[in-house]
Amino acid sequence: MKNVTRITICLSALLIAVFVGCGKKADETKPLSEVKAEAETMDVAKLKAMAEKYKESLMAKEDEVAKLMSKMKEIPLADIAGQESKDLKAEIDNLSKSVSALKARFKVYYNKLKEKGGDVSGLGL
Repeated sequence: MKNVTRITICLSALLIAVFVGCGKKADETKPLSEVKAEAETMDVAKLKAMAEKYKESLMAKEDEVAKLMSKMKEIPLADIAGQESKDLKAEIDNLSKSVSALKARFKVYYNKLKEKGGDVSGLGL
């Protein structure tokens, strides 16, 4: 009986790892046309999983932007034209572009999920 329980627990852990940890990542570089085509073929569960991954990535990037903005505010006005300020601005610009790309792809999955009647609660940005 103990072996059956152990096997069940191991299989459950393996399945969770496969479905949660090894799924597709939020890819901000994938062309929107591919994302749209892919979303067309997905079922509700896969659409929701992809929307959740993109939302997680978006939240992480937005947190990074907020931290960099805080650093930018700490720079004295006299040093605003300095190299540190320029570097932070460049980093913020790159992250902002990344956020925009992620949002565009998130919306594809979100809208297709909504269209198919899936539960979009908790997915709002």
